Amino acid sequence: MWELMLDMPDHQTAKSIKQVFSRAACLYSCAQVEKALQQMANVIHRDLLDENPIVLCVLIGGVVLTGKLLTLLDFPLQVDYIHATRYGDEIRGSVLQWIAKPRVSLKDRTVLIVDDILDGGITLAGIVSYCQNQGAKAIKTAVLVEKNVFRPSDAVQKADYTGVIVEDSFVFGYGMDYKGYLRNAPGIFSVASEDH
Repeated sequence: MWELMLDMPDHQTAKSIKQVFSRAACLYSCAQVEKALQQMANVIHRDLLDENPIVLCVLIGGVVLTGKLLTLLDFPLQVDYIHATRYGDEIRGSVLQWIAKPRVSLKDRTVLIVDDILDGGITLAGIVSYCQNQGAKAIKTAVLVEKNVFRPSDAVQKADYTGVIVEDSFVFGYGMDYKGYLRNAPGIFSVASEDH
């Protein structure tokens, strides 16, 4: 009986997440996202072919994009990660929290920061600033999704490399989450208004 009670919240959570997914609208299919990723990789390849960059994955959202891009980039590079977040498992951002910083030195290196989404741009600006303070020679940013929203002056306004653009809605899939779930959704989806 006790074990059954412990399972109830997880079961209810899984059920509610499935309902959120069923109400969501598909903005970009897998095929459309994969095409955008190939186009992004082509430009990154042209720009960074001879740079021996460090590809810096922003956890957790940037994992899918980083993994996909790595298989499309045919030149010497190193990979590390950084974990800075304003969201956690929430749908609204707050103060930037540093959870993990890169282990490899960024000094005099070209750094490609790979993240899931450019929303308000504050988190990405904080990561860019960190890389500058670590002595990076050059810093480029790549995001799967750029939201078409107003950004404050101290934010990153535009990524160097962008997969797709969406209007101002809450999106998930391909690494982006909804309350810690749906990062594995097969495409990019917009959350229904009742689930905000």
